[in-house]
Amino acid sequence: MIPLARFGETLATGLRDVTRDPAALDSAGWWAVVADYEGGLLCARFDQVRPAPLPPPVRPWPGPPRDGWTSSLDRDAYTAGVRRIREHIAAGEVYQANLCRVLSAPLDPAADIEALAARLARGNPAPYAGTVRLPGHGVEIATASPELYLRRRGSTVDSGPIKGTGRTEADLLPKDHAENVMIVDLVRNDLGRVCAPGTVTVPELCVVEKHPGLVHLVSTVRGELAPGAGWAGLLAGTFPPGSVTGAPKSSALRIIDSLETAPRGPYCGGIGWVDADRRTGELAVGIRTFWIERPGPGKAVLRFGTGAGITWGSDPAREWQETELKAARLLAVASRSAAPAGRGARTTAR
Repeated sequence: MIPLARFGETLATGLRDVTRDPAALDSAGWWAVVADYEGGLLCARFDQVRPAPLPPPVRPWPGPPRDGWTSSLDRDAYTAGVRRIREHIAAGEVYQANLCRVLSAPLDPAADIEALAARLARGNPAPYAGTVRLPGHGVEIATASPELYLRRRGSTVDSGPIKGTGRTEADLLPKDHAENVMIVDLVRNDLGRVCAPGTVTVPELCVVEKHPGLVHLVSTVRGELAPGAGWAGLLAGTFPPGSVTGAPKSSALRIIDSLETAPRGPYCGGIGWVDADRRTGELAVGIRTFWIERPGPGKAVLRFGTGAGITWGSDPAREWQETELKAARLLAVASRSAAPAGRGARTTAR
């Protein structure tokens, strides 16, 4: 399994070097970027970058059995967490916090993440789909993310926060719109730290986007980088992404840390590419993302995260169901003996 990165129909091979220094993204070359939620950053520069449609997998994907998944928070623990966040909101400590859980299943050690990426491309196509495979650095990720974290074109930067989810547009509630507006304000604030004063705007607010099996409310926030600002400043000013933390971000991070029982890893981080020569790049929020961990010789675990934004208007049972909805189709694609994609797959801890 050679090192590679693939985003859309761009394939990068010929790994040259790896660094954790974000300043490298403004140096030279084409980089794959993986930033995990806990703050770890890995930037991998590749020499050969070319158009290449995703081919059929060389190896079949030996996914885990559909009933082999367990959750870091079961239904009771998750709904109790929602109630606890509402108490924090009532106390004036936070307006919104994103509560997540990590699903895990044992995996055949011979599994190749690129084979899973091929299944995701067919069963759950996504605008920011990507694969990063760096076996020597413990990185094996396949994402079907629908959410833009940061897009850079020269000095112009866009972010596309998602908040508000339903099976159909009719399922979206006033709570979903309020949730989106809160996070848009947070993203405006974050971009304002690194953009020139007066340049941060919101070209689109609460647009309904259709994705496989569900709909989202999506907004666009745009700004012009201040003179001398680059990727290091962008990441320092905006990470972790606002849509997967909450508002105010500092309070939300503290509350999340007290309630979640497993590290998020690349889930809710940033995954994408940067072309330093052309001053362009695109990082997705690491949602709808699978990753493989190998805790020892002959052992492998597949992980996947799901969560929901909690506000004062949240109903604990409905928020649990939102995490189920977000996970169901993806787990069906990644598992053996899967129900047809989109059917009600269960992700409750056993």
